[in-house]
Amino acid sequence: MMQRIDKPKKRYTVPDILRAVAIIAMVIYHTLWDVIYMFGVNIPWFKGEAGFVFQQSICWSFILLSGFCFFLGRRKLRRSITVLVCALVITVVTAIAMPDSIIIHGVLSLLGTAMLVTIPLEKLFARIPPVVGLAVNAVLFALTYNVCNGTVGFGDTVLFCLPDFLYANHMTAFFGFPHNDFFSSDFFPIMPWLFLFWTGLFLYRLFEKTGCLGYLSVVSCRPLEFIGRHSLEIYMAHQPIIYGILFIIFKII
Repeated sequence: MMQRIDKPKKRYTVPDILRAVAIIAMVIYHTLWDVIYMFGVNIPWFKGEAGFVFQQSICWSFILLSGFCFFLGRRKLRRSITVLVCALVITVVTAIAMPDSIIIHGVLSLLGTAMLVTIPLEKLFARIPPVVGLAVNAVLFALTYNVCNGTVGFGDTVLFCLPDFLYANHMTAFFGFPHNDFFSSDFFPIMPWLFLFWTGLFLYRLFEKTGCLGYLSVVSCRPLEFIGRHSLEIYMAHQPIIYGILFIIFKII
C-alpha cells in the first residue's frame, strides 16, 4: 500500500512583497526619526501631518497584512508567543537604553495579542460571512479610532465621550484607555487596532470565498519575498543597526 505524501502548502508571493515594502518604509521612517530626534537634524515635514500619515500608513499596512495572513500561517500559538516575547524584549531594551523613548504596548505587542486572541475564535470566524465580518470590523475600527482620546465616533464627529474612570493605568492603556501620564513612543493598544487586524482576516476570507487567492501569486520578486518572509527578524535588528551607522556618521566621521 502506497503512503500518501501531502504536497507542501503553496506560499503566496504578493503578501510577502507587500510586507517587504512596508518593512522597507518602516526602516526609512525610523532612520528619519533617529536623524531628527537622536542627532538633531531638522526635517520639518516629518514632524507635521505628512510624517504622521507616513507613519500611520506603515502601521496600517503591517496590521492589515498580519490579519490577512492569519489563516495562512502554521503554528499560530508559537508564532504569537514569539512575537509577544519580542515585544517584551523591545520594552525592556528601550526602558534601559532609551527611557525617554520607551516602547510600551507597541505594534508587536498588538500583533502578538491579536493572534493569540484570534486562535480560539478561528472556527467562529470561519462561519461568519466574509463580507459581514469585513464590514463590521472596518466600521468598529473607524468608530473606536479615537478611543485613546476619550471619544467614540467617526473622524471629527463625536457620538459620545467615554467616562474618565476607564483611563486608569498601564493595564487600561493596553486595551486603549491610557491614563494622563502614560507615554509610549510606539503605542498600538487593542482598540482600535484589533478591529483592523480582523478586517484583514475577513479580507482574506473574502478572497478565499470568491476564488481570488490565485491573484496573490501574480507577481514575483525574490529579494522582496525574502525580506517579507523575515520581517520580524528585520524589525528586531534594524534599529540598533541604523543607530550604529548614524552614530558613526554624525559622531565619528
